[in-house]
Amino acid sequence: MPVQIIMTEGLVSKETAQQLHHEVGEIFLDLHNITGNAFMAPNIIGEVIFVEKGLTFSGQKNNDIVIVELRVPSFTFSAQEQKSQFVMRVTNAVKKATDNNLASEQIWVNAVYAVEGLWGIAGKAYTNEELGKAIGKASKLQVA
Repeated sequence: MPVQIIMTEGLVSKETAQQLHHEVGEIFLDLHNITGNAFMAPNIIGEVIFVEKGLTFSGQKNNDIVIVELRVPSFTFSAQEQKSQFVMRVTNAVKKATDNNLASEQIWVNAVYAVEGLWGIAGKAYTNEELGKAIGKASKLQVA
């Protein structure tokens, strides 16, 4: 499950950005009741992209921002409450990481759904059913 965090350069240190990326993954796993899942946990991948100050915008003005975007299978976040909790918890994590120096209006959280059958992990294109089975099978196995 790719996690991409795009943020204005200078908002946080490299180490804080790494911690934030990890925390976003943990929030996702927790809300789906698969924390430590031996299949999913190792497949949370992604990057943090720092954009040069002066090249990020909010309210149609030059401003600091953070965008957190996930790419997930279409069955993910099936309930609105789960979506709401994810957005709230990630927004709070970003605010904490930036020492509350960023207004909520400057933080964007969203998910993009992958096309059914095109969820590729380690060279295999998983269908939603296959992915669900792999996650379920691994639910008994926890990563160290």
